[in-house]
Amino acid sequence: MRAVVTRVNEARVTIEGETTASIGRGLLVLLGVSRDDGPDDAKYMAAKIAGLRIFADAAGAMNLDLAEAGGEILVVSQFTLYGDARKGRRPSFITAAGGELGEALYERVIAELRALGHRVATGRFGATMDIASTNHGPVTILLDSKRGF
Repeated sequence: MRAVVTRVNEARVTIEGETTASIGRGLLVLLGVSRDDGPDDAKYMAAKIAGLRIFADAAGAMNLDLAEAGGEILVVSQFTLYGDARKGRRPSFITAAGGELGEALYERVIAELRALGHRVATGRFGATMDIASTNHGPVTILLDSKRGF
């Protein structure tokens, strides 16, 4: 499982001209699921996202996690995080999870985050979405449940 986590002042998802989800200060998470992922990856990813200490404390140091900062989360599915463009010019998505597995594990990450007490807004799995955000910092972190970064 892979995630691009961005600290934002605001973020929103628009589908067919209608805003379907939005958050204020918090994290925008673009989440990709591979065909080799399972429930343990979802649990790991949720805990890692929730525990990232990337919000400023009173001294301006990145010492606070999402709960301590009072932030929200917007999770958007993004299978293209598993695009492999090493050969040719057209990415291959062969390692991305299929729809049923991808959606189940995407929903599992969201459920895990909510179980940790976070307010989570979401995109719509499989939809074409417009994502707008204001990156704060900028701070953007890459997470991978298999590589551990």
